[in-house]
Amino acid sequence: MSEATMLNRSLLVELQTEELPPKALEKMGQAFADGVANVLSQRHLLQGDSTITAYATPRRLAVHITHVAQQAADQPFSEKLMPTKVGIDADGNMTAPLQKRLDSKGLGHLSLADLEIKSDGKQDYLYANGMATGAKLADVINEAIDYAVTHLPIPKVMRYQLNDGITSVRFVRPAHGLVVLWGEDVLDAQTLGLTSGRTTLGHRFMCEGPLNITSADSYEQQLEQQGWVIPSFAKRRENIRQQLQQACEQHQATLGDDPEVPALLDEVTALVEHPTVYKGEFDPVFLEIPSECLILTMRLNQRYFPLFDPNTHALTHRFLIVSNMQVDDPSHIIEGNQRVILPRLADARFFFETDRKQPLIDRVPSLENSVYHNKLGSQRVRVERLRRLAVHIAEQLGADTQLADRAALLAKADLNTLMVGEFPELQGIMGAYYAQADGEHEHVVNALRHQYEHRIHAPVSTDSLIATALFLAERAETLIGIWGIGLAPTGERDPYALRRAALGLISAFEQLNQGGYLTHSRLDLRELLTFSAAGFDTSVLAENTVEEVINFIYERYRNQLVQSHDRKVVEAVLALQPPLHQVNARINACVAFAQRPEAESLAAANKRISNLLQRNTGAAAPLDPNLLTEPVEQALAATIRELAPVAQQQFEQGDFSASLATLAAAKEPVDRFFNDVMVMAEDMAVRNNRLALLRQLHQSMNQVADLSLLA
Repeated sequence: MSEATMLNRSLLVELQTEELPPKALEKMGQAFADGVANVLSQRHLLQGDSTITAYATPRRLAVHITHVAQQAADQPFSEKLMPTKVGIDADGNMTAPLQKRLDSKGLGHLSLADLEIKSDGKQDYLYANGMATGAKLADVINEAIDYAVTHLPIPKVMRYQLNDGITSVRFVRPAHGLVVLWGEDVLDAQTLGLTSGRTTLGHRFMCEGPLNITSADSYEQQLEQQGWVIPSFAKRRENIRQQLQQACEQHQATLGDDPEVPALLDEVTALVEHPTVYKGEFDPVFLEIPSECLILTMRLNQRYFPLFDPNTHALTHRFLIVSNMQVDDPSHIIEGNQRVILPRLADARFFFETDRKQPLIDRVPSLENSVYHNKLGSQRVRVERLRRLAVHIAEQLGADTQLADRAALLAKADLNTLMVGEFPELQGIMGAYYAQADGEHEHVVNALRHQYEHRIHAPVSTDSLIATALFLAERAETLIGIWGIGLAPTGERDPYALRRAALGLISAFEQLNQGGYLTHSRLDLRELLTFSAAGFDTSVLAENTVEEVINFIYERYRNQLVQSHDRKVVEAVLALQPPLHQVNARINACVAFAQRPEAESLAAANKRISNLLQRNTGAAAPLDPNLLTEPVEQALAATIRELAPVAQQQFEQGDFSASLATLAAAKEPVDRFFNDVMVMAEDMAVRNNRLALLRQLHQSMNQVADLSLLA
């Protein structure tokens, strides 16, 4: 190995661009780094201790990699050429096709003696083996950059023209500079019409001019100290987080704990290169507006962080600004942001006050003009379906049907309000505010407020029963209607959020059970979806809609459960498609059963029984005790007579663990039966009688789960 081959230095690749999409920036930065590193790794140019660091700012993607070789070590290769019968003629000489193949691969100097014959199991092939000269970084770097550029998770590609006025390229944003350094040396590379150098750009306003990067290892330090740019996305985010935390402590406030806060932190990190946090304020009179309106307009429109009282968790009239400028006197920045937010807040107050002039109930007729889906009618038509469903669910649960009907009637009435028109994210929430102002019952208000939540997170109580009825109605109607007109999710596409609706429906059954509402209720999944389907015109829905939606829901449940439970157990339980609210209890029972010493033997026996019954699908004969002549089959029949009623009673009481434990006592009789008895006897009467005995056992053993799947 030459000295050049042993030479390792750090590599820097930076692509300077116009402002990149903020919500995709972090992923793009990591993908760019991974793309360059993957190609270099495949060419054996990276060392075992090479460290890959991704950088991403609004105007650059970059990667720094340590211990990158100038040239890779020579690599052994084995090249499959062609079948031996094609490459060697009858006299044992090399054929013309083989010589041509060797020449095309730069191996023309090899003779037959240099080749190896190996079989692939079907025929013999000729192979050329040897050592290939290691790849050179200078030859590979352009390939690595091009691969990284073309494999970014880009939301939308644009085409733009280069300075020559002729050539056009495609990228997420126009690119303006390329830095490629190996140690202190510039490596020659081209991409997107750019030629590599060592010059980069610092902060748009705070940096005096272009920066010449001394070496790959000085890149981050130079950008931070000379360019006023923090190139690391993670470091920049942590910097902002610490500044926000310090500001909260200084002003005795919090940022709130909802999931929008981390998402907003990621977004502002992608919008600034040198973050500085300042505090702004607005007139407290605006706090008379529902806080959700103010929070949304600050976060969504202005990327501000609203501040909350740490004791009451109420919104305050203060907010934090993440600026891209650090100045000695930030008053003009703060005042400018306060002026910008003022008309937004004024609009919100105008929308709220104007909307309140019309009672929510008076808005229901206007839903006739809002199309839900051209195959499923207007929102007004949909409301009638929801009313029918909500009343039915309330009847099943013993809830107030009039309140359920009222909640469903008003559920979509806020869709045509000014506030929801401006902020669609507030649908349901604004309906609850307007309903409360109209004097609607508190349970109706609560139902409107929570109808769009993804899941129900707490056991259902009297106070949340009407809300749960509307929640279930909403999801059952959506699943049946949208699926029934052929809009089932495909791949990653799920524009009507049917996967989320399925998980929400599952959560409702789980929490209804936790609240004790399903103990004596007739409400179950199949009945609910069948009733929902009956509310649509028969010509609208596909024939097997209900069955397909049921399978879809159980599949979603399976995907959720296998993340925290053994897949075999989940498959065993869901194979029976049990009531949704019993799934977790059945899984726990199977987990406990699997720990018993009898479990493995009984599961294997159950699988054997299942196979026997599947192969003998004729008319099932009733069990005739007089045909049970063998002592072991008589003992098994006696065991079934003794255990089955007990296990059945425990099963009906919901004590699934006890039911399985009772049946575990059948292990010895079952084992002796299969050891001593030929089930498939030549005498058909005896054979069918033994199958009938096994069918009884099978029915008793598989009420909680399909135990054969545990084998």
